[in-house]
Amino acid sequence: MTRGQNLTDIIPETLHSHIPRRFEVFGDIAVVSFPDELTSYKLQIARSIIADRHNITTVLRRVSKRSSYHRVAHYEPIIGTKTCTTCRESGFVYRIDLLNAFFTTRLVGERQRISSQIQPGELVLIPFAGVGPFVIPAAARGAQVIAIEKNPYACVLLQENVRLNHCTDRVLVIQGDAITTHTLLKTRTDRVIIPTPYGMDETFPLLSGMVKPGGVIHYYTFHNKSGAEELSRDFHDSGFKVDRLHRCGNVAPSVSRWVFDVRVGTDIL
Repeated sequence: MTRGQNLTDIIPETLHSHIPRRFEVFGDIAVVSFPDELTSYKLQIARSIIADRHNITTVLRRVSKRSSYHRVAHYEPIIGTKTCTTCRESGFVYRIDLLNAFFTTRLVGERQRISSQIQPGELVLIPFAGVGPFVIPAAARGAQVIAIEKNPYACVLLQENVRLNHCTDRVLVIQGDAITTHTLLKTRTDRVIIPTPYGMDETFPLLSGMVKPGGVIHYYTFHNKSGAEELSRDFHDSGFKVDRLHRCGNVAPSVSRWVFDVRVGTDIL
């Protein structure tokens, strides 16, 4: 969402190129990023955001990228200090805690796209489930969902979100490391949705064995364009059918998030 240009009257012209043009909204919390050159203008930036979005009560500055297995960032409060809020997305409600659990609004289109493909009665495995933005839509479509999440804070929120969205009879929440916990499952699934944390490409060969022949894997990972195309060829050479390769957001000047829709061949055991 684009903000007004009133900050150009306050911030020197030499710094105009650094003015943040977008911010991310989570319920009544706005998160904005800007370089240190604008630190002395942070209050004006926050007030400008609130002027544009009157429902915002808290403005946080993201001061570190998401890191670690739990994928959480660090924030500097500018106006307000809360990090817990309620988000509404595609008719669902999510309790989130930005400080302790990963959540992004930037994959809403992907969540809608994938949930639209799910048929009632499917068994769906979702590792790295977070607070449930892939879990809830799948369950709402009538799937039986196994959700695995290691972060205990996220797991509590995931369980709450399952309850808030009336999906308790269709979701099994497992707190554990997806890389090892999946081996305890006794059945193969129709579909796996893998929102892979950055730098964990080893998850695909470990989790792909949990899908029935003919089943589908939605695999998210981070690469430049040539790396994504090379990975697509690797999948093909390993006997998988790549139905879709699509860029779904940049995370760095040369690195993007990519999604692969991969179908498991009937000859893969």
